[in-house]
Amino acid sequence: MKLAFTASERPDAISACERLKARYGQSETPDVVIALGGDGWLLETVHNYFRQGVPIFGMNRGSVGFLLNEFSEDGLIERIENAERTRINPLRMRAVTTSGDVHEGLAFNEVSLLRQTHQSSKLRIIIDDKVRLEELICDGILLATPAGSTAYNLSAHGPIVPLTARALALTPISAFRPRRWRGAILPHTAKVRFEVREATLRPVSASADSFEVRHICEVEIEEAPDVHATLLFDAGHGYDERVMAEQFAS
Repeated sequence: MKLAFTASERPDAISACERLKARYGQSETPDVVIALGGDGWLLETVHNYFRQGVPIFGMNRGSVGFLLNEFSEDGLIERIENAERTRINPLRMRAVTTSGDVHEGLAFNEVSLLRQTHQSSKLRIIIDDKVRLEELICDGILLATPAGSTAYNLSAHGPIVPLTARALALTPISAFRPRRWRGAILPHTAKVRFEVREATLRPVSASADSFEVRHICEVEIEEAPDVHATLLFDAGHGYDERVMAEQFAS
């Protein structure tokens, strides 16, 4: 099995990467990529390799590591051979700016809209061509994949979504009006459109993972069924098991 190792900028990740390269080798055409760092580094590694169809096995050398396996230098080949495979589809974002420019990006975690100034954003929410919320006054909003539901979405008090649910989490960020609206669970086939009201007075940015577009007036989002990445988890510690454990954590 040919392996390639990538590491975040954390010293622990870099030193572990060098030891693993010396022990297992470093291939230019790997069968599996080993990502050493935190969840953010795993996401960056996914963006770098998904077009090559190479699965990613993450090991935690960062801070959170919800999507990562425990770190160990021993028995790596056997762990990978016995690993559970999880396929994830990203969201495809199409953002239109106030000047009419169009930008597209992919998000394996979430697409988020955020106010750019002290002014709250005003958003209209349209789902499958039907207006569901005429005006949401808020700091922002996000649409998260199941894989991303444990990231920014969870911090914004959104729900954790198991992969097998094939659903998306729509979560407001610091909603002011309607104050008690907490978001929605959408089918993974939903086509979501956000329209920015008073876009010049209340500028808003949109981000697909780390790709950001500023001064937007409209954003369209839907799942990209033709694109996927594969994550590998240690046997018995797959993503859905992690989701279940997280929901019962004390």
